[in-house]
Amino acid sequence: MILSNTVEGVLFDIDDTLVDTRGAFAHAMNVIAGKYLPGVGVAEQPKVLELWRADPSGYYRAYTRGEMTAREQRMARANQLHETFGGRNLSDDDFEVWDAEFMAAFRAGWKPFDESRTVIDTLRSRGYRVGALTNAGLALQTEKMRVCGLSDVDVLVTLDTFGVGKPDPRVFQEATRLLGTEPGVTAYVGDEPDIDALAALGAGLGAGIWVDRPGARRGGAHTEDPAAVARAGISTITSLTELL
Repeated sequence: MILSNTVEGVLFDIDDTLVDTRGAFAHAMNVIAGKYLPGVGVAEQPKVLELWRADPSGYYRAYTRGEMTAREQRMARANQLHETFGGRNLSDDDFEVWDAEFMAAFRAGWKPFDESRTVIDTLRSRGYRVGALTNAGLALQTEKMRVCGLSDVDVLVTLDTFGVGKPDPRVFQEATRLLGTEPGVTAYVGDEPDIDALAALGAGLGAGIWVDRPGARRGGAHTEDPAAVARAGISTITSLTELL
């Protein structure tokens, strides 16, 4: 049983847990490749997405540790993408245009996973408290949840709360406080086992659950070893429906 009788609240990650952010990034990267990476054909476009999501230099995680701004990490990743696939180096002015085009395409691709709405409604009908804890900014994530029809889920803690994100234990503890549950009776559900499920357990939450959707792992610097996850006492599901 994924959610035991002792669990009273469920906190969800947003990106690639409730919302198909991988699909949105795929749409954005196809737009970027078509305009800025002339040497990349249609067959190679998945490699552009793969590099963006893997983020091998860890720029996004540096952002979540408070070491870079959102703009700085995106510009660093954009130039790494261009260097890898034959695009020109982006100056500050170049990046302003690039980033506007990227964000427009990214927003256009936002969609929830098919099961997200049903799972949230069913959990609530069974008496669970439901909230969200995310490693991105409040304004962006609030807009994303609204576009995806999930705005009734409270986005309780974001990167703006403490200036750092997961795996810092404070973010999990603050999210449970705002949810109105004790950490030990709260489960956290996310798609990154190290900074989601493992970090939740480390912060004292009662359960950490890894959503390991087929074909959706990031690779790169991300820890995604199913055997290690199992040894740590983490449940693994391939769809949010399995929570039910």
